Amino acid sequence: MGSPLALAGLPPGLVWQADRLSAGSTPGLPTGFAALDAQLPGGGWPRGALIELIAARPGVGELSLLLPLLRTTPEHHWHAWIAPPFLPYAPALGAAGVPLERLLLIRPASAAEILWSTRQATASGACSAVLAWPGRIDNAGLRRLQLAAEDSATPLCLFRPPEAVRQPSPAVLRLQLAARPGRLLVHLLKRRGPAAAQPVELTLPARPLAPPLPPPGSHALVRPAPARPALAGLHPRHA
Repeated sequence: MGSPLALAGLPPGLVWQADRLSAGSTPGLPTGFAALDAQLPGGGWPRGALIELIAARPGVGELSLLLPLLRTTPEHHWHAWIAPPFLPYAPALGAAGVPLERLLLIRPASAAEILWSTRQATASGACSAVLAWPGRIDNAGLRRLQLAAEDSATPLCLFRPPEAVRQPSPAVLRLQLAARPGRLLVHLLKRRGPAAAQPVELTLPARPLAPPLPPPGSHALVRPAPARPALAGLHPRHA
C-alpha cells in the first residue's frame, strides 16, 4: 500500500511532519550562526514569515542576532524599523556593516498606526526585512501580519515582551532570548518540526562601540530616544 501522502495525492516534499524539521521548498536566509541554522527549518530565517523574538527587556543581544540579516540588504531595498524603543545608533550600526542609507526608521504615533505601518512595509515588497516593536497585539493583528509576510516573501521580525509566551500565535518561528555574558541563549518555542530538546547558546560578536558609550543597560546599537527626535527623511508629523 502506498504512503498516506501518495494516497492523498500530495508530494511528500510539500508536507512537513511533526517529528522532523520541515525542509520547505525555499532555503532559509542564513542567520550567521551555524548552531542556530542547524535548528531552523530551511537552515536559516524563514522567508516570507512572521518571526517572534521574545525577551525580558530590550538590549539582550537581539539586534546582534539580526546583524547578518541586516548587512545583506539588496540594492533598492530597505530594512524598516518600526516603533523601536530606542533610536538606532548609526555609528555602531555602520561599523557593524549595516548599510545606513537603506535603513528606514518609522515612529508611528499610536498602536493602530504601528500595526498599519508594519503591515504596509511588509506587504510593499520593497523591504528585505521588517523589524517592529508593536507592544500589545491581538491574534487578529498577528494573523494579518503573517499573511502580509507570506504574500510578499518578506521576513517580519516582531520584538515582543515575556507575557507573549502565553499567547497563541500564527508566527512560523518563535524564539525566546536571554542574555549571558558575551552570549545569547535562544529557546526555540515554536518551529516547523519537533520541539527543540534544549536551547541554543550563541557567542555574539564584539559590540562595535563608538564614543560616547551607551548608557548602562542599553544596547550598543541603539540610543534612548529624545522627546522630539529630528528624523531626516520622515514625514514631519512623526518627528
